[in-house]
Amino acid sequence: MSGPLLELSGVCGAYGQSQVLWDVDLALERGQVMALIGRNGVGKTTLLHTIMGTRSSMAGSIRFDGRDVGRLGAHQRARAGIGFVPQGRHVFPQLTVMENLETGLSALAGRGKGAGRVPQHIFDLFPKLWDIRGRAAGFLSGGEQQQLAIGRALAGEPSLLLLDEPTEGIQPNVVQQIEAALVHVRDQMGMAVLVVEQYLDFVWRFADRYSAMQNGRIIRQGDIAQERAADVAHLVQI
Repeated sequence: MSGPLLELSGVCGAYGQSQVLWDVDLALERGQVMALIGRNGVGKTTLLHTIMGTRSSMAGSIRFDGRDVGRLGAHQRARAGIGFVPQGRHVFPQLTVMENLETGLSALAGRGKGAGRVPQHIFDLFPKLWDIRGRAAGFLSGGEQQQLAIGRALAGEPSLLLLDEPTEGIQPNVVQQIEAALVHVRDQMGMAVLVVEQYLDFVWRFADRYSAMQNGRIIRQGDIAQERAADVAHLVQI
């Protein structure tokens, strides 16, 4: 399929009754990592939810893998190949780690794949998850829950992974594992990643491009290799 994997054109969206997204244009290529940056409250999380379908767009178009998905529900977009790790992780606390991971397999149904087993590469990326596979998710640390949330999204074998503040409140060694995992899924699996992140040094180490948001609009985009994190941080006042 030619063209961008994800393409937004003139997308407007709201949080409750308040419009927070204004004419957002964004394109993400296959196998590309893009950092979505900006101060708190500028619409980054709302944009991820709008792409995922957990919030409706007011106007504009969202195309994924050559298909208009703007009218599809979140579960349909997941089955089409979009994975989502929301802020706060939202694991199922009463289920075990393995059971949480198995819930991610349901996304495979829309692509003609059987549920099967949780892929081994998830445990290769996050070995701790194998060690604690029988433990209830509600008893995990924040870092363990974040690894679990990412693993659950990866279990659905998405071609696009959306991540909202994956390093928030996470200890440095787990941040390093998350970074390594994202590099792996891009370089070895050709997965595209759109990551909302305040910790610019983190995303500047591995992302390909950035889109900077201000007041619900994307005000600047560029190649990370050509710009310093400090300069872009000053632009968006992070």
